[in-house]
Amino acid sequence: MIFHFLKYIKPIWYFNLKPEVDYAYFPSEELLDKYGVDLALDANFVSDIAQRRDLAWRGFQLGCIQTTGETGMDIWRDEHIPLEDEYCFLRKYFHKAWVFYVLVIRLTLFHNPLKELKAFFKTQHIKRLAMYKNHIPYKDYESFASDLIIKRPLVSIVIPTLNRYEYLKNVFKDLERQTYKHFEVIVVDQTDDFKEEFYLGWNLDLKYWHQKEKALWRARNEAIALAKGDYILLYDDDSRVEVNWIEQHLKTLDFFKADVSSGVSLSVVGAEIPEHYSYFRWSDQLDTGNVLLKKSIFEKVGYFDRQFEGQRMGDGEFGLRCYLAGYKNISNPKAKRMHLKAEQGGLRQMGSWDGWRPKKLFGPRPVPSVLYLTRTYFGKILTLYFVLQGIMPSLVSYKFKNSRVLKLISFCLIPLFLPFVLVQVLISWRLSTHKMNKGIWW
Repeated sequence: MIFHFLKYIKPIWYFNLKPEVDYAYFPSEELLDKYGVDLALDANFVSDIAQRRDLAWRGFQLGCIQTTGETGMDIWRDEHIPLEDEYCFLRKYFHKAWVFYVLVIRLTLFHNPLKELKAFFKTQHIKRLAMYKNHIPYKDYESFASDLIIKRPLVSIVIPTLNRYEYLKNVFKDLERQTYKHFEVIVVDQTDDFKEEFYLGWNLDLKYWHQKEKALWRARNEAIALAKGDYILLYDDDSRVEVNWIEQHLKTLDFFKADVSSGVSLSVVGAEIPEHYSYFRWSDQLDTGNVLLKKSIFEKVGYFDRQFEGQRMGDGEFGLRCYLAGYKNISNPKAKRMHLKAEQGGLRQMGSWDGWRPKKLFGPRPVPSVLYLTRTYFGKILTLYFVLQGIMPSLVSYKFKNSRVLKLISFCLIPLFLPFVLVQVLISWRLSTHKMNKGIWW
């Protein structure tokens, strides 16, 4: 872990775990100089190791992606970082509320209060850095002539759908207009009132079948297994894309010599759009609503884990497997989609669309698949930090999760709801244990 205090704020971040292959994810000062990235060591950090790790963190966040085979800084090696530097790191990159949150946790866990408070107040002068404005632009990308596009590999677009014909109609219209034409479309339709006539008359290489079982990951797995393409493009049925969407995915794979192109998803519902969605960087997630990857990846890491059926984070778990196995995943702003988040159909209908807000008083919080993932890969301690972090915002309706006022109200309500929340977490923990005992399957 690049800084130890990151475990309190980003406990289940992919890059907390060491992958089989390091593509200089966290570049050293020497590599940054080689790439022509003008970053300087920060003298606000008292130790040399903290200065160098801070530099590597900035290189990662600003989109430093190497394609020539170097190895970066080994941030997974456990090294002592002074307490003052840990707080300095938090203040530099995170909101002051998070810094206070970490202090409270540290004091609650009986760390030396004098040392904690001294480091906390000693770093008060550190201002939060608005770093995303200085990201690496990759000016050569626009003029890059992609050999991969010239070779015209077959792309298999996989779309599971459930009771969303009105949305699927626009999906097909967008696909008909694509500038890249060598693709097939595979639709696994789980709609209650299946309408075969809907699929007639489209100017697409279209394959489809009706699946009676409401099972998202089964649908994707079977479609991928039958796909003829060397590249799989996973897509959601309630999305809209631009005409060069497929082309931009392929171009990004070629430009960065990558294995996975994670197109960004934009939405007017839910969380704010992160600033880093506007430029290329290493991706720390995999969204099956908009991602292109080599089909050969499934041969090494396996298919989607069906333990996530009807629940959450199945794509996140698969993305983590890809990362750990050494596959390069690029966050791609050029292949964006508009996620409409339809109120009917899809995962909303077949299971838990929201992983943290149970519909019943004694329903599991979060859904068991979330703890199944975190406990399997990150262990008990980081899982507990993750649960603690997720409880407070989950007391607010998903539509209002970004309201600071409601977040404050939910914080005040925690003592009132704490007994119920603890029971919900224990229920989820028990159910996730059953999943862990069963293990991955597809």
